[in-house]
Amino acid sequence: MNPSYVVALLIGLAACATDLRSRRIPNILTFTSAAAGLIFHVASSGVDGLIHAGGGWLVGVAVFFLPFALGGMGGGDIKLLAALGAWLGPALTLWLALYTGVAGGVMAIVVAVARGYLGQAVSNLWTLLAHWRAFGLRPVHEITLEGSRAPKLAYAVPIFLGTVLTLWLR
Repeated sequence: MNPSYVVALLIGLAACATDLRSRRIPNILTFTSAAAGLIFHVASSGVDGLIHAGGGWLVGVAVFFLPFALGGMGGGDIKLLAALGAWLGPALTLWLALYTGVAGGVMAIVVAVARGYLGQAVSNLWTLLAHWRAFGLRPVHEITLEGSRAPKLAYAVPIFLGTVLTLWLR
């Protein structure tokens, strides 16, 4: 197996462990992982490696930036996807984001059902869509990560599942 893929899986596992324990993904993990991915790819492929790793990092930031800016995702999640992107490159990072979104949606529904929150989650979704229709894309404080009483998801788990699916189905 490609060493970049092994490292990406290990980063994902480490992020899961910290996110499940503390609901945080530490900067030391994300920034160090991103820098190591850039260094590895530059050392092994020169300018092409820089483009590959830098492009993956940028795709990771770009894909999760809007949900983060709207208060629906934590900063550690966006930094984790970017760090994984530095190891996987832009094309695989797009697939990673897609599979992560599916895994995250399934996880959100399971957690909402298990905690008796599904009705409120659906109501929040309609509120969010109505707010965006009326006022444009802006955070709605009552249903952001900071303002909501909703169960918090350890989003490193769906990111890890997305990584596994991306590498398995590539």
